Amino acid sequence: MAEGWRRAGDWGLSVAAGLAQALAMAAPWDGQPRWWLQLLSLGVLAWQLERSAHWKQAALSGWLYAVAWLSGTFWWLYISMHTYGGLPAALAVLAVLALAGLLALYYAAAAALQVRLAPGSRAARALLFAALWLLAELVRGRWFTGFGWGGGGYAHVDGPLAAYAPWLGVYGITALAAWLAMTIPQIWRCGHMQRVAALAVLALPSVQQMEATPVTTSTGRTSVALLQGNIPQDEKFQPGTGVPTALRWYGEQLQVRQAALLVAPETALPLLPQQLPEGYWAELRQHYASGEQAALIGMPLGSYREGYTNSAVGLAPGQLPWRYDKHHLVPFGEFIPTGFKWFTAMMNIPLGDFNRGDVGQPSFVWRGQRLAPNICYEDLFGEELGRRFADPAQAPTVFVNLSNIAWFGNTVAIDQHLHISRMRALEFERPFVRATNTGSTAIIDHRGQVLAELPRHTQGVLLGEVEGRDGLTFYAHWVAHVGLWPLWALALAALLWAAWRKRA
Repeated sequence: MAEGWRRAGDWGLSVAAGLAQALAMAAPWDGQPRWWLQLLSLGVLAWQLERSAHWKQAALSGWLYAVAWLSGTFWWLYISMHTYGGLPAALAVLAVLALAGLLALYYAAAAALQVRLAPGSRAARALLFAALWLLAELVRGRWFTGFGWGGGGYAHVDGPLAAYAPWLGVYGITALAAWLAMTIPQIWRCGHMQRVAALAVLALPSVQQMEATPVTTSTGRTSVALLQGNIPQDEKFQPGTGVPTALRWYGEQLQVRQAALLVAPETALPLLPQQLPEGYWAELRQHYASGEQAALIGMPLGSYREGYTNSAVGLAPGQLPWRYDKHHLVPFGEFIPTGFKWFTAMMNIPLGDFNRGDVGQPSFVWRGQRLAPNICYEDLFGEELGRRFADPAQAPTVFVNLSNIAWFGNTVAIDQHLHISRMRALEFERPFVRATNTGSTAIIDHRGQVLAELPRHTQGVLLGEVEGRDGLTFYAHWVAHVGLWPLWALALAALLWAAWRKRA
């Protein structure tokens, strides 16, 4: 009986720690990340693994932790499937838990290997845990199109580890956080060198910020007007309600607002150009054919014969219409994975079967700025955005995100997405401007700080200035040319070393 209660207590602690990790990404009461809570929650799991007598027990602890963390992070998928998609509530809950449960298997494997291959020294075990946790995050973020939303590193967009972003990127921060999570709970039992290393990892960013000179330089300021239409998701694609409302409001704002650059969000115009009312598209093009303004407008492009793309169109004086086609498509929302048509058929979401754009498409050049759009959750994939930095002379000076996450209601998903953009700004030392349907419409500087933001779920226009940046961070240098392979290689080398030591 006592043994049963002890196991139940361990399982409950794993779940509680996983939920704490979800809160660390963005707390629902204020939307802010809490880096210390991420370290604390992962530290609890590390402590449990140190106490695990068998790899199977460790695997269960890791799996429960990850299920609680992941489902607590992207629970709002339920809203898109049930509220807007019409999927029965029980099936929507089951779908969220099933997704979390499948992704949690990566972390269960990491926990099992940690116990199975655990070296004798505490320092070596901490390094192995960092490598295994990094591998689990890399696999989740890259395999099967990748879904790294809610990765542990995003909790550190504020805090001491944020300074490592322009050097190591979010995955490197993830590895550092895992190492600290295994080290700090037993710091009093560690060797002197390990204690010094832990303190140095936390203190070094403060010293660096006081003494370092900026890596990037200013390319000047550009005035922007970011449009937030707040079109209800259940009306957005309806021809009698949302469509005419969007065409009227965005059409007016695109012609009357005074700024050097106007940005309308993803599918702001929810029709193909050839489907727009007669003269609508021609009038917009004529408006931007002369003068001192340019616009980036989210809209679908293509035809039945050519296929369709989720795109952004750039209009500027003296230029032909420029386009960016979304590369990283959303499973079930923008393409249907093989074997899942039965699932999508149960929902009423207007699903697309879009063509993919290329990785590293050229920037939209305007007023000395190289503007690099990304659509929806494409800003989650920093390694793909990094491909645009392969040629420093053509590297973006400003990132522009066009999104519509109204599918997920007025939830913490908005805050989570904002922090993802902030992390990309830190990694590349590039400002981010975000134009969204319902939020977060914001201006983020190259230090990852939010300079201005519209209230969520309101209709409005955010007016401000963005300062472009030139030059490459260390992270931009290596990720542009080799992607994430250095991190894969280091983590796999640590795993192979531990396996070799175990056999020896």
